[in-house]
Amino acid sequence: MKRQNNNKVTFKYYNMDQLKLPIELEVCIPDNHLAKIVNSAIEKMNIDPLIAKYKGGGTSAYHPKMMLKVLVYAYSQRVYSSRKIAKELRENIHFMWISGKNKPDFRTINIFRSSIMKDVVDEVFASVIELLIQEGLVKLENYFLDGTKIEANANKYTFVWKKSTQKFKTKLQDKIKHLISEIDRINEEENKEYGNKDLEELGENGPVDSNKIDELVRKLDEKLSNKPQKEHKAERKILKELKKDCLPRLKKYEQQEEILQERNSYSKTDKDATFMRMKEDHMKNGQLKPGYNIQTGTEGQFIVNYSVHQKANDTNTLELHLEKFEKLHKKMPKKTIADAGYGSEENYEILKSKEIDGYVKYNNFHYEQKESFKKQIFRIENLGYDKKRDEYICPNEKRLKYRQTIKSKNKNGYESTIRIYECPDCLGCPKKAECTKAKGNREIQVNERLNELKAEMREKLLSKAGVEMRKKRCCEIESVFGQIKWNGQFKRFLLRGIEKVNTEWGLICMAHNMKKLALAK
Repeated sequence: MKRQNNNKVTFKYYNMDQLKLPIELEVCIPDNHLAKIVNSAIEKMNIDPLIAKYKGGGTSAYHPKMMLKVLVYAYSQRVYSSRKIAKELRENIHFMWISGKNKPDFRTINIFRSSIMKDVVDEVFASVIELLIQEGLVKLENYFLDGTKIEANANKYTFVWKKSTQKFKTKLQDKIKHLISEIDRINEEENKEYGNKDLEELGENGPVDSNKIDELVRKLDEKLSNKPQKEHKAERKILKELKKDCLPRLKKYEQQEEILQERNSYSKTDKDATFMRMKEDHMKNGQLKPGYNIQTGTEGQFIVNYSVHQKANDTNTLELHLEKFEKLHKKMPKKTIADAGYGSEENYEILKSKEIDGYVKYNNFHYEQKESFKKQIFRIENLGYDKKRDEYICPNEKRLKYRQTIKSKNKNGYESTIRIYECPDCLGCPKKAECTKAKGNREIQVNERLNELKAEMREKLLSKAGVEMRKKRCCEIESVFGQIKWNGQFKRFLLRGIEKVNTEWGLICMAHNMKKLALAK
């Protein structure tokens, strides 16, 4: 006989028309939820600088405290777009609760983020650090520094290169000078009314700028305006070319140079962004894209300082970055730990002048520790030195004698003193091929001050404390970048311009610190 199945299918009660408790959203959110951590932290912060941005008058505004909470919480949840944040405020109970059920639209959110927060984001961020200090989570003692490159909100094909601008401008100036000389020749033949005056004003061998061409065009216009159209055809043709082609192009190149300043490139979409190599998993050397160099410092994996730079090289950013640290916290860190990207004579001197105990590697620090380095007897570092006679001694017992001292300036204007030594006779030396590739005698350049600073730094880095600091650096700042860029998927800014980018990175840093604070609770 078949057994009958008497099991009936049952469902949980479902009735959308019935009022259900709890009505308050807070009851649905656990006490240790990140939304409540963000709410509690910002309630304790001093946001007076943010409130001071509101002038009053007109219709009432959304409370800046609420807007700040929403933005910080949104960034902690990987929600960066103002439209998506507005959507979450309509649909997500955590956003609804933290906003007090306020629903600002995406335009309001974007105006608050890009305009109101722009001038005070650093002060608000400093308030976050004050809170962390009060909680005993940050002491501003061991400061771990590194940089990362974040792509700008700009098209990678909208580039302007400094070398190209200079090349095209030089060619255009040569063309203009040729046209001007042709005008001068025609005038001389006619009545010598202008003579060489225009050329002298422009300077035959000097640069031609748009102001001078504007003046020349005005004079030619004035001269030809009362003449019949059939006369002065050659001059009219030149004038047309100057007005329609040369002058607009010259103004364009001058504007590009003004934007470039000391940079080598910029993007037409975001003129503050510089083209930099971005690290990509699938590319060995990375791809050249418009972006910003973000310098960030941590302690206990909390971000305690940040700065945005247009220079791709970390070496040239240290001084400005430390100045911002001092501005935010009214003091300097006791110790600064950084990788070889910051190892330079200028940076070592900066750390000394600011009385910071630095643990900063230089470019060949690790290589120096290897046996293979010590076996390279022809390297400058391994040559013998006779201090009394101020001479270097090569492995073949030949002496490199002091020849002269030169000064060298870097892009920041820092001046280094370089001493040059040369061997008087390398000809016939059996080891010359191993010693130098120069056709003549071997010459070496020695920066004595840098060598002294490197020796001091080497001793510190190899000490017990130095080894400990170097170990911590990798898991300190590198893991923070990993959290933001890979786990948080923040690899490209949404806002344009260096000031707005600074605001957006400030929000990223605040969101990161709130997530760390939640874990510490």
